[in-house]
Amino acid sequence: MHNLTLIKGDGIGPEISEAVLKIIEASGVKINWDIQTAGAEVIEKEGVPLPDRVIESVKKNKAALKSPVTTPIGKGFRSVNVQLRKELDLYANLRPCYNIPGVKTRYDNVDIVVVRENTEDLYAGIERQVDNDTAESIKRITRSASERIAKFAFDYAVKNKRKFVTVVTKANICKLSDGLFLESARKIAENYDIPLKEILVDNCCMQLVQNPNQFDVLLLPNLYGDIVSDLCAGLIGGLGIAQGANIGKDYAVFEPVHGSAPDIAGQDKANPTAMLMSAIEMLNFIGEVEAGNAIRKALFKTFEDGIKTVDIGGSYSCSEFTKAIISRL
Repeated sequence: MHNLTLIKGDGIGPEISEAVLKIIEASGVKINWDIQTAGAEVIEKEGVPLPDRVIESVKKNKAALKSPVTTPIGKGFRSVNVQLRKELDLYANLRPCYNIPGVKTRYDNVDIVVVRENTEDLYAGIERQVDNDTAESIKRITRSASERIAKFAFDYAVKNKRKFVTVVTKANICKLSDGLFLESARKIAENYDIPLKEILVDNCCMQLVQNPNQFDVLLLPNLYGDIVSDLCAGLIGGLGIAQGANIGKDYAVFEPVHGSAPDIAGQDKANPTAMLMSAIEMLNFIGEVEAGNAIRKALFKTFEDGIKTVDIGGSYSCSEFTKAIISRL
């Protein structure tokens, strides 16, 4: 029996959480879920979007599965995701992007792993209002965080038999901040036999849409990693099937990377694939590799049989799609 935290967000979060829990239960894995809530609706009851109880639950259980949480644009509370990463020091954002059988895209044989630094850069939230007409944000890059995420990328590459790592920056313009990130990657690369390649972020985006097969592991600072990881999700069919993991020294939170989609909440239209793929990585993390592989196989077979949700060209509801996966386990 595993003790894990489930963070139910808002919007479609509760729906896809329920779907994934049913599939995991059908796989035979025994999990005692500590169910926590976070997000906009929690503010009305507790005054904050991320109560301390959520942090304490993850610290106790070491790992969590999290559904999407709405983040207000331009106003309101800061991102719950960012707060979780800072509070738990989840310094590595891991985003594998690869083609799923049965999901049509413009690209074949995509197999890219995005490794994104998760704690600093512009996401550190160091901002100030200079005057009524001017605001500024500070881009914070440190050697320790940069070397730590570079080491994570190379260790991942070694463990998973990847061929090379490409560090992505804008060091020709941000010579000090991005320059430090690039310098750190070069230093760490000296300790590995895996080659390090270098590319500027704007050129990387162009190259990705022209020929994504030329990339293997991408190493990026926080902001570029956020943007490029969504671009990579678009190469394989969209955010609805894109998995994500936030990993630190002591804790890990697995979550889909799409938003909470409040416009379709409660309509049984949501696609649970991204959260399910994230849950599969969580199962691997806790040692339930066989169950994770069985779920992945059932999911892929469901797609191959033409059973898909509306967002990726199908006509099946979330509940129908869930039942189809369970029937193939």
